[in-house]
Amino acid sequence: MLRDHYGNPLHTQSDAARDAYVEGLRAYLEAQPGVEAAVARAIAADEGFALAHVLGARNAQSYARMGEAKARIARAVEVGTSLTGQAGAHLAIFTHLINGRVREGYAAVRAHLVDHPRDALVAQTCLGVFSLIGFSGRPGREAEHLSLAEALAPAYGADGWFLAQLAFAQMEAGQLGPAEASIGASLERSPRSGHGAHIRAHLFYEKGETGAGLDYLSEWMEGYDRAGLMHCHNAWHCALWALATGDAARMWAIADADLAPERSQSPPLNVLTDLASLYWRAGLAGLAVAPERWARLSEYAMRAFPAPALGFADIHAAMAHAMAGCEESLNLIVEGARGPAADLVAPCARAFGAMAARDWARAEAELVPLMAWHERLGGSRAQRDLLEQSLMHVLIRQGRPDEARRLLAMRRPRIDAARALAGIGG
Repeated sequence: MLRDHYGNPLHTQSDAARDAYVEGLRAYLEAQPGVEAAVARAIAADEGFALAHVLGARNAQSYARMGEAKARIARAVEVGTSLTGQAGAHLAIFTHLINGRVREGYAAVRAHLVDHPRDALVAQTCLGVFSLIGFSGRPGREAEHLSLAEALAPAYGADGWFLAQLAFAQMEAGQLGPAEASIGASLERSPRSGHGAHIRAHLFYEKGETGAGLDYLSEWMEGYDRAGLMHCHNAWHCALWALATGDAARMWAIADADLAPERSQSPPLNVLTDLASLYWRAGLAGLAVAPERWARLSEYAMRAFPAPALGFADIHAAMAHAMAGCEESLNLIVEGARGPAADLVAPCARAFGAMAARDWARAEAELVPLMAWHERLGGSRAQRDLLEQSLMHVLIRQGRPDEARRLLAMRRPRIDAARALAGIGG
């Protein structure tokens, strides 16, 4: 039986279909373009190749093209009726996940990985901060993420894709030394991985190496196709570092060229969260963000995420609605928050509304209880630093800069403290 490069059975008799599938899977795992074209070649070589249809469905889901994803997984089920064992379980898992049955899908993933840890397409559903664990809303999800990565590590050895995932899990749990070793080894094997470059960027951030991070990622991005899954988000890191170094012109240029909805080819979740957080941090640093920017982003948020469902998206939509003065849209999130972190979304949205109204005391009252639990909202520590910085901002606005410095020293002692505080309150 033909197998992929991780040794998983593919249930196709076509060498051409197998080779195209492996190419597509590599591209998917490394956030490179070409997944769709490779899947198309695999299916052209073997229309009954169910796992190729699954890969196409998962890629569509990653870009939030849910109509396409559901049609593709339905086709996979149609041609995969005879699949049993590992391949049958693989198909069942993605049928659950793409059709919104997350609880059942997660349970099936964890059981599957016990017997088939090298089923990488299944493993990646739980690795990273935008994953089943990352968006679970559970307390301790960073420890859960690291625990899974460490349990899978013996099965992957020196694999470049997996080492990057292990590095991110280590880093988010505060293990910067092990993370540096893991991501270094990963990039030696997969230097053009969009995920690998992203995770290396996080290490620069966590160590406070602003200039080195900007230089590294800017150079890496020169060869990265705009169609790559991580293009928007990696550009966001560059924009944040440009802001941190005082180069506002460069930050705005990146925002308009690489993050704006009409320019980016990345998933809507990245476009919304990256652009909203960039605007918000620019405002915290004292830069004027034109009202029309917030208005356009608020309109985009309503199109892309019309109803509250995913807490991490909802809190960023709340920023846009608050700053655009769209009270109705903001109240929709406050009153209709859903999902496993819904109890945190509403106070977060209220805090942003209070900050937009310059009601610093009310914003502080909403933000303080979030500090112990905001891990549950999802996203990385670097992304959630926006909440830490917001609280510092409202403290400074109330004439309590020393308290803001103590907050930073206690909660994020490793990051570039001088740059984190520079301009906040201006």
